[in-house]
Amino acid sequence: MTKILLSLHVLAAIVAVGPVTVAASMFPPAVRRAALPRGTGTGTETPDAGGGPPEADTVRLLHRICRVYAGLGIAVPLLGLATAQAMGVLGDTWLLVSIALTAAAAGILFLLVLPRQEELLERVTAGGSVERSGTARLAMVTGLFNLLWATVTILMIVRPGSTTGA
Repeated sequence: MTKILLSLHVLAAIVAVGPVTVAASMFPPAVRRAALPRGTGTGTETPDAGGGPPEADTVRLLHRICRVYAGLGIAVPLLGLATAQAMGVLGDTWLLVSIALTAAAAGILFLLVLPRQEELLERVTAGGSVERSGTARLAMVTGLFNLLWATVTILMIVRPGSTTGA
């Protein structure tokens, strides 16, 4: 059963967290492109289906990917806890640190990244301006989210001090 749980945990992490990290990283530059004034070499001048510049469709899609896959990402820690229980490592330091980092990453995603994306998406869709500092802050917070997930991944592989693996 442990191998099945571990396989599901890893698959969930790849399928759910991977798209969020990529889409969230692509979001700030997509917003900057969408917020460019008309006639600045963005290509077509036809408005998108949801209003705003044509590039707003890309911004909307990236935000939807982040939102949907963030919801699916709840499976990752749930399967991780089930796997840890099956492996008998719930009290191991590497796992406790991973849980704390996962909670921090989730907090950053749900409290900072997604709300800021929604705000910027509304501005872009309405044809409003977007300050570069606003997208830079979002990029920084997104980078922190991605760094936390990379750290958790490394902890899951290396498991420092563990007696059950590497």
